[in-house]
Amino acid sequence: MGDSIGDSLIEIDDKEEVEDPFLAFIDYARAVISPEQDEIEEEEEDVRKKNPSEAVTEVSGPGWGWIASRVLKTCTAYSSGVTAAILLSDLSQGWHEQNKPGMSKKKPELIDQLNKSHRRRRLANTVTIDSIYEKNFLSMNSVLEAVVIKADLLPGTNIFMLTLGDFWSSNTIDLYLHRRYYELVETPNGILRKGREVLITGCYLRTAREGCGVPRLLPTEYLVILLDEDEEEDAIFIVAQLCSDTFSSVSLDDFNNGTSYSLYARIESIGPLESELKFSTAHRRQIALVDADGVRLNFILWGEQVIVANLMSVGSMLGLERPYISSLEESAMEGKDEFCLEYGSATHLYIVPSTLQEETVCVSLSQNQCQGSKLLGSVGVSQVTLPRDAEGSIDFSNYPFRTNITDCRDKTTGISLYGVVTDIFCDPNATGVVFSLKIEDTTGAIWTRLHFNTYWSLGRLGLGHVVYVSGLSCKTTKENFLEVLWHEGNEKATFINLSCLPAFLTSSCLHKVSTLSQISKQRKPAINICRVKLDEIDQCHSINTRLSHSVCGHFIDEESPPHGGNLHCSFCRVTFNSNGGSEVVRTFHIMITLADEETTKLYAWCTGQSASAILQISPDEFCDLPEDDQLMYPSSLENEWFLVTLANSGGRSLSHKMEATCWEITRALKI
Repeated sequence: MGDSIGDSLIEIDDKEEVEDPFLAFIDYARAVISPEQDEIEEEEEDVRKKNPSEAVTEVSGPGWGWIASRVLKTCTAYSSGVTAAILLSDLSQGWHEQNKPGMSKKKPELIDQLNKSHRRRRLANTVTIDSIYEKNFLSMNSVLEAVVIKADLLPGTNIFMLTLGDFWSSNTIDLYLHRRYYELVETPNGILRKGREVLITGCYLRTAREGCGVPRLLPTEYLVILLDEDEEEDAIFIVAQLCSDTFSSVSLDDFNNGTSYSLYARIESIGPLESELKFSTAHRRQIALVDADGVRLNFILWGEQVIVANLMSVGSMLGLERPYISSLEESAMEGKDEFCLEYGSATHLYIVPSTLQEETVCVSLSQNQCQGSKLLGSVGVSQVTLPRDAEGSIDFSNYPFRTNITDCRDKTTGISLYGVVTDIFCDPNATGVVFSLKIEDTTGAIWTRLHFNTYWSLGRLGLGHVVYVSGLSCKTTKENFLEVLWHEGNEKATFINLSCLPAFLTSSCLHKVSTLSQISKQRKPAINICRVKLDEIDQCHSINTRLSHSVCGHFIDEESPPHGGNLHCSFCRVTFNSNGGSEVVRTFHIMITLADEETTKLYAWCTGQSASAILQISPDEFCDLPEDDQLMYPSSLENEWFLVTLANSGGRSLSHKMEATCWEITRALKI
């Protein structure tokens, strides 16, 4: 769902200032991790005083989103709780390891020399060689942006081995070269030699446990060679080898008679085919190309080949050596062209990236950021310098402040938002698994579209839950709507439900315990944690058990005729047969009256893990009790004390039914 530029942001007037302990800790952590930033600001203070309206800073410390993501990932890893010392130690170690100039193992000198002129932005699925060693794992969709350190024949064989390094790692790794690329290294002046940058995907990792002393990469067909038009040797290669033919000179008949072509064109778009295959379910990607004469032609990737699209970017120049030429009928495509290009068994690909030239832009701070930041607001910073790529998108990944909803604008990436969920639903008309989420903070509310790889993977999420979302991008559609997008496959994408995070209950550095009367007056999005006792479990409904969907945690209902007997999850919009399988589990649904030390009372409901923690029994164990014991069970729990996280749903559920109470217990811990 998109929002019109004019009314996409719903303004919220909230003059009450209540400090959020989580946000306060992030500001504190940044000041501790990067104290040198304060020194930079002090040196520039005199300049700013003379002309405060032009105050600009280049922030060298960690971004707000980097700190928030790291803190929450640590909390996820340590469910029993964290201390300020643990978090600060982890943040400091992570930041300085990421930014220190040298590692314990020295990088190859060649990498350091190339790094001085390396200005290309990393691709979305890029992983580092160091991370491969650390995780001992590499997915097929991962991208390696590597440099050839050396290319040698294994002694006594005709097998070529490439030793690869990258700009971010101290380690190198060996790759068994696929035989389709042997001709590029066999000649003395072969283009695939020491110092050449390459993009690789579709690799399998052979670990040390599988018969080799060190991890190595098995051969992959999906390798792209990077060229630089500013390098004389590459420029000659492009003119002599890749520009010998144009799209207009390509003939399907000549190709079928043995003619091969070399083509050079700009990537205009990358996306799925507009027409669907009628008799096949094969995945396909369409790369729209435009050559120097302005002639357009499509380059099609089939099946497993679609991962090659991860190595490309719009605006880059693509060189195709010996592409396969197929008729539209052969490719099961529709269009006015007689033929299209395909990635054949003898095809070699070359790319001149469009992102070699990157610029920085000054971004004006919002009034909230100027007034609210203890780090930079005191010295009058009004603008921050951020990078902008060749497509014109401003990257907020290293933005020093929290980005508010009113800061969302066209052509931005790396956005992080912290707010409360006010609505969410599955989009049945979207291609793939897409949910629309409405998130609200103190400045406004906005819709975002969440794209998942295969299914909903975020666990239980309800109205009133406080979430942190990173890796968002914003763009304006043709209809002048601001579209905010989140893709699960993006390496920077994070989605954490703070309301259901166990560590928050036991991490005093990230929360403060409030009374029930205080949270009833709370207007700003916040994690509400209270110390309460069970005053009464609603006897009208006793203790209910219901079926729920294990993937999303929401209740499952039985469908009405003519589909009677089937089970349906309205949240995920999926239907199960009567037994449901492993995705259907039994859960509690209970109403409780809570009381605190001030004797204030509050009526709340809960389900899932929080209900089991309060009842101190699993749903299956409870159902096995005799009926009399089930009726008496609630009275045995009254006056027991718990630390609970409470979310305010406003009295609505995701099925748009009114609940008996607006308060949900999202997490509970017996104390």
